Amino acid sequence: MKQIISKISKTTIPSKIIQKSKKEIADKVYKLVEKEIQKYSEVVELEFGGSYAKDTWLSKNADIDIFIKFKKNISEEKLENISKKIGFESLKKYSPYVRYSQHPYVEAKIKDTKINIVPCYDVKIGEWKSAADRSPFHTKFMKKSLTIKMRNEVRILKTFLKSNKIYGAEIAKQGFSGYISEVLILQYGSFENLIKSIIKIKEKQIIGKTSKSFDTAIVVIDPIDSNRNLAAAISNENIGKFILSCRAFKNKPSLEFFKNKKSKISNKFWNNLLIVKFEFKIRSPDIIWGQIKRATSTLSTQLELGGFTVVRSKAHTDEQRDAYLIFFLESTIISEIYQKKGPEFFRNDGSHSFISKNLKDSELVWIGNDGKIISLEKRKHVNAEKFMKEFLEKNLNVGIPKGLHSDFKRGCKVFLGNKTLSKSIKEEISEVISVDGTLLHFN
Repeated sequence: MKQIISKISKTTIPSKIIQKSKKEIADKVYKLVEKEIQKYSEVVELEFGGSYAKDTWLSKNADIDIFIKFKKNISEEKLENISKKIGFESLKKYSPYVRYSQHPYVEAKIKDTKINIVPCYDVKIGEWKSAADRSPFHTKFMKKSLTIKMRNEVRILKTFLKSNKIYGAEIAKQGFSGYISEVLILQYGSFENLIKSIIKIKEKQIIGKTSKSFDTAIVVIDPIDSNRNLAAAISNENIGKFILSCRAFKNKPSLEFFKNKKSKISNKFWNNLLIVKFEFKIRSPDIIWGQIKRATSTLSTQLELGGFTVVRSKAHTDEQRDAYLIFFLESTIISEIYQKKGPEFFRNDGSHSFISKNLKDSELVWIGNDGKIISLEKRKHVNAEKFMKEFLEKNLNVGIPKGLHSDFKRGCKVFLGNKTLSKSIKEEISEVISVDGTLLHFN
């Protein structure tokens, strides 16, 4: 394992040329924003944040975060309006646009480098008014706490997470953030020690110190806020992938763990996929991802209530126009009849009511071996495609978040996965009928 880690460590530090280029971009943007903030007495100061400020960035994926610190008595509305004005004016040459976290912030791209202009309040530690208020404290803490060696260990961990497709805090990914990577390396000292500890981790184990209890698969405490569980933003699937990847790497160390591994598709299940496609009016990626994930969850429940077994589900969007809600069903055609279980015959009122209600419309009614009264019901829908089309026509308010109603009213398509799809969309959809690349490390 040491040998593999040593080889990877030589590839993760950005070259001098890349470092110089990144610094030039960062300094240029800082000066542009610095000039703009002079117009506003509400702004206290400006500072770099994120992986660039902490020197834990990867050469291919280094965003530059600049935090605008506002006086703490400023209203949220004023903070948002002024920060957007500053962001748009300072980045006007680079086609800026708005992204959303708790507060909107301005983003732009310069030579493949994302620039984020983020507002926060100038508060004392623990007196948070917004989620972004912690970020300057994160930066100061990590700059002081991480050694030069640890910073490269963070890069190794990030490369490991990226290769296993579990890196990224955005709602689309729900993976490990850059800050969590730093916290984990600080806690365990090195990537090797982290691997050795994670393979033995217990359910709900707490990494860090807190007096509070949390209900997540694992708990990672923010070093500057003991009431905050950083792992709450990570999906159970991604926590599971991380633990399994660590175990597989410990058992069979290889450079393959630091390269993208393709999933193995089971092509025989294309006909089991039910897909809902619609077009949406462009909005922040964070908003549309949240909406389509909620819609997928709600429609999965409706399919189950309709008698269809949902094996897996997934949401996807190109973030420009098209969104897809994908359901892998045990079968897209189900039986016309099903058993509906009622109360036990000893329950006088309940059994009488159940029999009276079901005797007229049921095919059969009988007493089961467990003493419960059973009626044999006929389903209205046996075809998943027809079920979904009718459901979306008649029950939009039940199955779709309010924010998507106007998009769905303009029309949507419901079809099975055996239809012709573009290559890029087919790759995304195929994830629900694939063996994840992470699990293939166990071969």
